[in-house]
Amino acid sequence: MKRRLLHTPEGVRDIYNMECARKLILQQNLQDLLKKYGYHAIETPTFEFFDIFSREIGTTPSKDLYKFFDREGNTLVLRPDMTPSIARCVAKYYADEEFPVRLCYMGNTFINNNSYQGRLKESTQLGAELVGDNSVAADAEILALVVDSLKTAGLLEFQIGVGHTDFFRGLVQAAELKEEEEQELIELISNKNFFGVEELVDSLHLSLELQELFSMLGNLCMTDDMMCKAKKLSQNYPVILRALERLESLMQVLSCYHVEKYVSIELGMLSSYHYYTGIIFAGYTFGSGEPIVKGGRYDNLMDYFGKHAPSIGFAVVTDQLLAALARQKIDIAVENNQTLIVYHREQRQEAIWRAVSLREQNLGAALVCWEDDKTEADYRAYAQRMHMQAIMFI
Repeated sequence: MKRRLLHTPEGVRDIYNMECARKLILQQNLQDLLKKYGYHAIETPTFEFFDIFSREIGTTPSKDLYKFFDREGNTLVLRPDMTPSIARCVAKYYADEEFPVRLCYMGNTFINNNSYQGRLKESTQLGAELVGDNSVAADAEILALVVDSLKTAGLLEFQIGVGHTDFFRGLVQAAELKEEEEQELIELISNKNFFGVEELVDSLHLSLELQELFSMLGNLCMTDDMMCKAKKLSQNYPVILRALERLESLMQVLSCYHVEKYVSIELGMLSSYHYYTGIIFAGYTFGSGEPIVKGGRYDNLMDYFGKHAPSIGFAVVTDQLLAALARQKIDIAVENNQTLIVYHREQRQEAIWRAVSLREQNLGAALVCWEDDKTEADYRAYAQRMHMQAIMFI
């Protein structure tokens, strides 16, 4: 029974020692960067009313939520996603603000994933939301901030794939797909089964223009020539054309930030969050099968909370990012100027004074009283296990 008490539930884990130190430093570095871009920190509750994450809002499915009740019988959930909580806060505290609001956050999210997926059920997200700006300049600022965040973390090689929700929606509308056909198409694209997409499209007897546009769902990096061709093919489909033009404009603005080499247009990108209305994106690097960053534009989400404010944001999944950094052998420098002071009982006062003096110099000091059954080698080994940089015997 006592051994069972030492284990965590499936899908959660302890983070300790140097891994925890590296995570805290990474988070602090990213928070410092967000401040440089003019974003202000905000904290939201770990749990909210169920309606904040309801199906109508388009966030995590109910079956994947951790639900419980308060004393009054209200249904509460552990937050699976930070964005709806931020939207609620903006509608409440910035209801009359007519200019853009820039907010950043850090917190844990909770999703009751299927155990067979092998994903963490609790993960830390750090991100930003730019509220009240529907311009392509806002899209570019967020993506430039994403690139800067990953570079600040220490990554050298990564790629941000960017799509647009209206490209897929426009195709569905133009092809007049039935609901079951749309769901089949979503599943095929999500599984990267583009041969299956081709078979499905062939069975629909569409125009040549639409067939070619559907074939572009499998392109992971659209070139300028391919974008030009896509725009010609979509002249009769205004929803698709506007999506392509927005992506083209976005790449032009990103060139001002000199980050366009990290960003590629991926027309087949989809998101499980149904509140996204414009560009969507996800970032990948070596050593992580899951996205290390994700986000998108949500121009209608704020309406559910009583304030119309087109918005865009992103979240860095710090656990995935840390894992990728470790697998790529990219170290996060941890300043650990710690001294272990081992003293005999009669020297306690001097030991305390030494520790106070070190701390006043912004150095760390830990005190341990010498035990007669221990040797100097024991204390040196202990200092090494505790990652102490120096040891002092008094």
